[in-house]
Amino acid sequence: MRDEIIKHIQSVIPSIPLHLISQGAEAMIFLTDKHPYLPKDIYPRGLSNKSKYVIKYRPRKPYRHPKLDRQITASRTSSEARLLHKLFLLGVKAPKLVAIDAPNGLIWMEFVGYKLPDGKSSSLKNWLWLLEKESTRQNQAALSEEVKNCLLGIGRLIGVLHLNGIVHGDLTSSNIVLADKETHKPSLIDFGLSSYSELPEDRAVDLYVLERALKSTHPVYAEKYSDWILDGYHDVHLEDGKSGARKYADTIARFKEVRMRGRKRTMEG
Repeated sequence: MRDEIIKHIQSVIPSIPLHLISQGAEAMIFLTDKHPYLPKDIYPRGLSNKSKYVIKYRPRKPYRHPKLDRQITASRTSSEARLLHKLFLLGVKAPKLVAIDAPNGLIWMEFVGYKLPDGKSSSLKNWLWLLEKESTRQNQAALSEEVKNCLLGIGRLIGVLHLNGIVHGDLTSSNIVLADKETHKPSLIDFGLSSYSELPEDRAVDLYVLERALKSTHPVYAEKYSDWILDGYHDVHLEDGKSGARKYADTIARFKEVRMRGRKRTMEG
């Protein structure tokens, strides 16, 4: 099945070298070194990486009627592309949109990240795992100032999303990437499940999903990581004045309710 999907995308964008880096239920992610329309000796402006691009492809769903499938694919692809552009306008660090082919379910975007010393990609999860392995009683690398500043920055990014009526929908330490090797500046990625919402419940669920993800992948340090993220989230709301403070209060109150519901479900098994 996967080979058939790859063969189809190669027919849509022939002569483009593709390297599959991940596959989920909704999309496949490819890496390429070729811009969709610029020759190799001309580099686009405004991109942090001018030699690598990410192609996100939503494959056909054989269980759906072909016409309905095309409509859903085009709609979801267009929505995600518009959201990426909106984030660029808001100054939120996320992959910049390069090109879109909505009918074929393709989004071409900026590659964000770099290789960590262990050879893995610079997702927040991989970076924290690396530091956690290096941590000792004498040297808590996983609780360093650079980690704190990174997590405060993540909280601020999420806060800007929520202040502008956007919920990510799939916040995990895999969907947060370190964009810069020197500053460890974070970037949010994978907005396939994102949506617009002004409901405190939706913002609270966003925060809760990330908290649960941190507890699952970083159990020893998760509480401190979450505290720092919430500190950054708090700060960016207060900078927005009274409306931001009200929005923060509503979200955190609902977040505590969502957290209690989650704990109750866990206890009930």
